[in-house]
Amino acid sequence: MPKKWWTLLAVCGGTFMLLLDTTVVYVVLPDVQADLHAGFADLQWVVDGYALALAALLLTGGTLADRFGRKRLYAIGVVLFTLASLLCGLAQSPLTLVMARILQGVGGSVMFATGLALLAGSFQGKERGTAFGVWGMVTGLASAIGPVAGGLISSGISWRGIFLVNVPLGVLVALIVVLRVDEARSPFARRLDRPGFVLLTAGLVTLVYGLIRAGEDGWGDAGAVTCLVVGGVLLSAFLVVEARVEQPMFELGLFRIPTFVGGSVAAFAMNGSLFAMFLFLAIYFQEVLQYSSLETGVRLLAASLSMLVASLVAGRVSTRIPARLLIGVGLLLVGAGLLLMGGVDADTGWEHFLPGLVLGGIGAGLVNPPLASTAVGVVDFSRSGMASGVNGTFRQLGVSTGVAVLGSTFAVIIGNRLRGGLAGVPGVGDRGERLAALVRGGEIDQAVALVPEAQRETVRRLAVEGYVDGLNTLLTLSAGLALVGGLLSLWLIRAADFEAARQPQAPAPEAPGPSAVAVES
Repeated sequence: MPKKWWTLLAVCGGTFMLLLDTTVVYVVLPDVQADLHAGFADLQWVVDGYALALAALLLTGGTLADRFGRKRLYAIGVVLFTLASLLCGLAQSPLTLVMARILQGVGGSVMFATGLALLAGSFQGKERGTAFGVWGMVTGLASAIGPVAGGLISSGISWRGIFLVNVPLGVLVALIVVLRVDEARSPFARRLDRPGFVLLTAGLVTLVYGLIRAGEDGWGDAGAVTCLVVGGVLLSAFLVVEARVEQPMFELGLFRIPTFVGGSVAAFAMNGSLFAMFLFLAIYFQEVLQYSSLETGVRLLAASLSMLVASLVAGRVSTRIPARLLIGVGLLLVGAGLLLMGGVDADTGWEHFLPGLVLGGIGAGLVNPPLASTAVGVVDFSRSGMASGVNGTFRQLGVSTGVAVLGSTFAVIIGNRLRGGLAGVPGVGDRGERLAALVRGGEIDQAVALVPEAQRETVRRLAVEGYVDGLNTLLTLSAGLALVGGLLSLWLIRAADFEAARQPQAPAPEAPGPSAVAVES
């Protein structure tokens, strides 16, 4: 078999592993919590640690790959991801799991930054279209089966199995890369932007830590406020540095192109709304509706399958329907689907969520295919890798900040409901803080067991009411983000920007860097 087809196999295998791990993790988090005695903030970091590493390192990974070789960096990324998956599966504490997830994100960022560039350099003409079509089907399949696969593995083995299955697959992919894939470098390799990398990473981590801490200790907590301020200052300094450095990792001039701004807004809104909400829907299904991880995965499959079907349709019609309509209308459908899931009460069953999951999945499926072309289709060839990397960064920022903001809001609402409802209740009023911490962490049964038997029904009722209030608020907030993103996309994305970019400004095309793939974490 020619080496180019081995390259396709290696890239598809790595992509399948990455995307599967971003969707399966949602349905096993309650099992992780019970096994490792993790708090709600720990669960947020399991998701955010991975997404933040991707967001901070995606552009740097592309630069390193251009300079030192895409095959070499892709192989390193696969090895890191595989090793991190093994560490995740063996983790004995929440901190160990979070650190291993961050290492997964490091490996994943390198793989994302080089995978499609390897394909673009190996295939030409019609074969390139075939290769990217196969890759697109693999991404859709991984995203679709993720929730059910997570439930099956967790129910049949344990939550550790979702990480350990990556080990043999990762070893196989690494061997294919080393033995059967040709090396490739970009003739337009940029210098590594060290100050930008340090400021972006430190700013994002500090900001997200402040958001999560605010949910734990309150928005008036001095530590949380300090982190939010410091994070804002570091990110502001990052923008100043990027405006002055000769070869920035994040070229601010791209934001003078309205369509590029629209695509970045859409990427952030897409992942910060529906994909961030998957975490809280999974927790609600398991903690309040008492479904197993497998039963939860089957129910979330409604969104995944709708997304897969809509993506296939959008891919076929994208040459005839403007990108602004697919992206803008898609996000509006996501917002409508999230609003449709609202109005939850203590007696609501899972069937209530089904229409919204289907509608939201259809909207997400319409957004994802044209989003990558929107990122790279409005810049010249020499900046296509950076443009795609920036779009991917905004996707991961959407997940990380979305989970952090929604999680903090969720925790505050549940805490206020418990403290207010238990004030003055004999025998439990002074335990309000402890009970609130347990409930917002999903440990309702443990909270109920701490109070006298006569008060247990009251605590359970308040806990469920807190979850209901919190979920309705989060659905409204995430819907608002999707709707605003949809309207801004319709306004900013313009056909004229695509026309203006069709004349390349570089002597030879640079293979696309990181792709704005549909990463749901």
